[in-house]
Amino acid sequence: MFRAPLLMAARSTRLRELVERSRLSRPVVARFIAGRNRDEVLRSTELMLKGGLLVSLDHLGEDTTNAAQAGQLTASYVDILDAISECGFGAQAEVSIKLSAIGLALPHGATIAMRNTGIVCAAAQRAGTTVTIDAEDHATTDAGLELVRELRVEFPWVGTVLQAYLRRTEEDCRALADAGSRVRLCKGAYREPASVAFQDKGEVSASYRRCLDVLMGGAGYPMVATHDPAMITHALLAATRNGRGVDDYELQMLYGIRVDEQRRLADAGQHVRVYLAYGDEWYGYFMRRLAERPANLRFFLRALVTPG
Repeated sequence: MFRAPLLMAARSTRLRELVERSRLSRPVVARFIAGRNRDEVLRSTELMLKGGLLVSLDHLGEDTTNAAQAGQLTASYVDILDAISECGFGAQAEVSIKLSAIGLALPHGATIAMRNTGIVCAAAQRAGTTVTIDAEDHATTDAGLELVRELRVEFPWVGTVLQAYLRRTEEDCRALADAGSRVRLCKGAYREPASVAFQDKGEVSASYRRCLDVLMGGAGYPMVATHDPAMITHALLAATRNGRGVDDYELQMLYGIRVDEQRRLADAGQHVRVYLAYGDEWYGYFMRRLAERPANLRFFLRALVTPG
């Protein structure tokens, strides 16, 4: 019931200003945002790794309006990757990139995004880790997948994200389930029209299961991004059915959501990677997290009205 209004609110400049100014919202935002700057997110990363978890770092910044801004964000990714190398985190800590943040939506955006992503991938290779290209709204899907195909010529380990609520995704999974391919499968968090995306929750879940089966039955490396216990169970059964060991796939969850389950799965020997978003441009990401699960919204509202 609240999903559509919350996704609309994610684009509201006025509401963003209200939430950002609210003293009461800060501790709630901190549950989902791993830090406002490099040093804070590195501390969060170290804590995750010490707890037996893997991480993927996302420097938030979806509203890039010029090439200089895209270049600055690219430089920030190089900086965090250099820090990952210096800290000795290696492949335990990778980065995730939204193409809109590094220039895709600008004039000549495909060229700018390709150049900037190549710079980040080169830094990741020096650090001994990987890069995953995040998914955004459906209009960017073709451009994102084409960029990944080009990047994989030089950096075959580059990962991509597919969203199960898009009607096209099962076929995309078939195209990408080849050897060496790293695919993160999530349900999807943007507001999309019925012409391109399933609207019913049950249909989205059914699509997710079909896509999981394709990826688990392929030759690539599935990255199962979900907090849904039923989907996790389905993934583990599909892995076993296809003869996959724990090194042949991984589970992924968001920072601050189902923390006890993340640790339980890791303690049971599963590879669990936690998605750590950080930076000042957190508002759109935060609102999508509220839209994904009613429990997140209840937590937020309860914290706003509960002193301390």
